[in-house]
Parts: sequence; structure tokens; C-alpha cells
Amino acid sequence: MLHEITGKIIRILETKSGVAKASGNSWTVQSYVLETIEQYPKRICFEVFGEDKIKEFNLNINEIVNITFDIDAREYNGKWYNSIRARAIKREPAKSNEENPQDLPADFFGQEDNVFPF
Repeated sequence: MLHEITGKIIRILETKSGVAKASGNSWTVQSYVLETIEQYPKRICFEVFGEDKIKEFNLNINEIVNITFDIDAREYNGKWYNSIRARAIKREPAKSNEENPQDLPADFFGQEDNVFPF
């Protein structure tokens, strides 16, 4: 079952790579931390598996993205570990200046030098 979450990339973790014991094939995985954009933000650490997918997604810090992911768990030495793996990533459009009035251009009110008439 696939799930979706939207948020901002706040951290890019170290890339890990190795060779699969069973097949002998090499593998690469990159982990990221996403923070949701809501009143009480949540953080999720997810991974992108495969060098081709890492290059295709090309994620950067502070990007707003929508991630489609699946969750799986595996047992190792009697303990269970969750894995959250991204399957698809869509970049969200940038917010407009209407939502962030502090980002308005200096001449927005017709005063290029920011001198107020009062």
C-alpha cells in the first residue's frame, strides 16, 4: 500500500552503498529528512533506493515536495526496524508573495526608496 506526504526537505543524510550478499549486485541508498508544513510539524526520515532514482529525484534542502512512499519492517537480531522508501516525488510549486507579505518587492507600494509620506 502506498502513502503520500508533503513537506520540506530539511536534511540530506550520508549516502550508503554496498554489495548484496545473495546476488553480488551493488546498491546505493540516500536518506532524507522531511518536515511537514502544519501547525505541529512532524518529521519523517525516508530513503531513496538506487543510484538512478537518487539522480532522478535530485532533492535539495528547503525544497517543498510531495512524496509517495511505502512502509516495510524487517527483523534483525530479534529487533524490528521500519523502512520508509520513496517511490515517486513531485515538487510543489513555490508559494506566491500574497502568502508571504514580507517578501514583497521594495517598490510594491510605489515608493522605490521606502520613504513613507507620514
